[in-house]
Amino acid sequence: MARDPKPFQPVRRTPLRRRSRALAATAAALAIGGTVLTEVPVSAAAKPKGHDVSSHQKNVDWQSAKAKGATFVYVKATESHTYRNPYFGQQYNGSRAAGLIRGAYHFALPDKSSGITQARHFIRNGGAWRADGWTLPPALDIEYNPYGKKKCYGLSKAKMASWITAFSNEVNRLTGRRPVIYTTAHWWNNCTNSSPVFTSKHALWLARYNAADAGALPSGGWKLWTFWQYDNSGTLPGDQNLFNGTSAQLKRFAKGA
Repeated sequence: MARDPKPFQPVRRTPLRRRSRALAATAAALAIGGTVLTEVPVSAAAKPKGHDVSSHQKNVDWQSAKAKGATFVYVKATESHTYRNPYFGQQYNGSRAAGLIRGAYHFALPDKSSGITQARHFIRNGGAWRADGWTLPPALDIEYNPYGKKKCYGLSKAKMASWITAFSNEVNRLTGRRPVIYTTAHWWNNCTNSSPVFTSKHALWLARYNAADAGALPSGGWKLWTFWQYDNSGTLPGDQNLFNGTSAQLKRFAKGA
C-alpha cells in the first residue's frame, strides 16, 4: 500500500503501495518469475479491475481512471493514530462522483498505539461504511514495518493477533462491518498466530506481485481472496487490483452481502 510523508515520516508508497525500499525488496523476493506484470494476469482478466491510492497520487483524474476500466478504488485515509491523507476528500468523493465503488483503508503501525485507538482515528477520518452499494467495507493494511528493522513491530504473534482483533472489533462496533484485511501471505504467516477467527470474519485482500496468480493464501483457513493486489504500477493510478467475482457481486459485497 502507500505510505505518506507525514507523522513518523511515512514512506512515499503509492496507495496501498506500501513499498519502502525494504518492502520492495521483500516483494521482489517473494515474487515468482522475473517479469513485472503491468497488465491484468490472463487467469483473472475477466474480473472487475480497480486500484488503490494515497496522498502519493495527489488529485486523481477519476474520469480518466474510469475510462481506463476502473470499477472500484480503495483510498488511504489514515496511518497510526495521527496521520490523515490530505487528499482524501478529493480521492474518496471524487471517485464516487465518477461512478466508482470506493472504500477507505488504514495503514497500521501496531507499535505506536492500540488497535482501538487507531480504529477510532480511522473511523473519525474517513473510515466509515454504509450499505449503499457504493461503499466498500473499511480495510486494514497490515504488513512489514517500513520504518524499522522489527518487521513484526516488536510484537509476538499472540500480541499481534490481539492488536488486529481489537482494531477489528472497534471498527465493527462503530460501523457494523468487519474490516477487509490487506496483507501478504509471508507477513501474515510470520507475524500472527494465523487464527481461524480472522479467516471466518474478514475478507482477504492479498498482495502478490509478478505472478500469474495470487498464489498460496495466508495460513489460518482462508479459502479464497476477495481482492488481489497484483502490481504496484500499471494503467490506473497507484496499485493495481482485482475483485474475485463479477461486477454484480462487487456491488453486493459493498452493500454488505
